[in-house]
Amino acid sequence: MKSRTIYKMCEALKAGDSDMAASIARSEYPFMTHAFAGRKYTELESTRIFIRDGFVDRYSGNQLIFPGVLRLLSHLLPEEFPFHPHWKMSQCHIAYWELSATIDHVIPVARGGTDDETNWVTASMLRNSTKSNWTLEELGWSLLLPGNYGDWNGLTEWFLEYVNENPSHLKEKHIKRWYNAAVRAVNAV
Repeated sequence: MKSRTIYKMCEALKAGDSDMAASIARSEYPFMTHAFAGRKYTELESTRIFIRDGFVDRYSGNQLIFPGVLRLLSHLLPEEFPFHPHWKMSQCHIAYWELSATIDHVIPVARGGTDDETNWVTASMLRNSTKSNWTLEELGWSLLLPGNYGDWNGLTEWFLEYVNENPSHLKEKHIKRWYNAAVRAVNAV
């Protein structure tokens, strides 16, 4: 039990034995550095994974929304559906956290996981952020089965239809990037 280890360290320090406290820390609860593994998925890679997983959060089972849809809503309704470039919660609609499809590593890269599609799953930003560099076992989570894109497409088809009918929205770079990814990924299905 980790709390017992901390207790033992504190007791050793209370007794004036910092060497013993350090020894307990090294042997029973060692500090492990995690190398930063900078990652960036393209919109196309992400969209392919979202489609593969049927726009379902693989940790909660909740249906998620194609990110291009949310960005388009923010573009069309900036007051009612704001977006902040750094996802600042006080300035960004909560739907971005609850419903936006993101990519997560089942086994965190910082913990030895691979940075490729065999280790990528669809998750909400909320679950992705909560999971961070923890393993599923450490959180008591399990990996759920993917959804079916034919049953739920995260409003990707709606997004493509809307932008095709209103191509002026392609002037906005984020909408254009998600649109191009959706066209390529959907055509490959």
